[in-house]
Amino acid sequence: MALDTTNTALVVTDPQNDFLSPDGVTWGLVGESVVANQTVPNIEALFQLARRAGIPVFVSPHYYYPTDHQWEFEGTLEKAMHEIHMFDRTGPLDLENFEGSGADWLERYKPYIQHPDTVVVSPHKIYGPETNDLVLQLRKRGIDRVLLAGMSANLCVESHLRELLEQGFEVTVVRDATAAAQTPELGDGYAAALTNFGFLANAVVTTKDLVDTIGAD
Repeated sequence: MALDTTNTALVVTDPQNDFLSPDGVTWGLVGESVVANQTVPNIEALFQLARRAGIPVFVSPHYYYPTDHQWEFEGTLEKAMHEIHMFDRTGPLDLENFEGSGADWLERYKPYIQHPDTVVVSPHKIYGPETNDLVLQLRKRGIDRVLLAGMSANLCVESHLRELLEQGFEVTVVRDATAAAQTPELGDGYAAALTNFGFLANAVVTTKDLVDTIGAD
């Protein structure tokens, strides 16, 4: 794996409490995978690496506003997310009760995400970046290579991977800086994602692989 940091960005999807905190509403589904992959410290290691290497950071969050709960049809997991009030905010221009909520950033990530150089794009609403301005923001900065991480592996990460590939980006997925739900009914989302990452991504690496590669440059 060769990386040119001058045209590469780190993209992190949904680094939020509802996915990554034991207090989050999905922890019962994703917690085992998050712990097994050491997802939380690995994402932090990527934020730190990007800062050291001068790689721009883009965050693609997931928010639901009251009007989003008026949708007339939903997929299986969309319905579940609305029912448990995942990523809920009171409005696009309102931060009332946001601090420490499930929609808020994981506390340990705030120094990186709230850094003035970090680009927080508009929220995606289902799983992929088709409904936000991620691609525009990347293109406007001359980015054509993406290091992709975040939550969750077989939903938002995989959807971002697919769309970014269709948009002509070269995408490397960091396999242990993500995780996914595991349920008896639906199966192992993380295992499903790894299979598709292997088929689709330009490269699939570990956090250590990335740190060793960029650190050697």
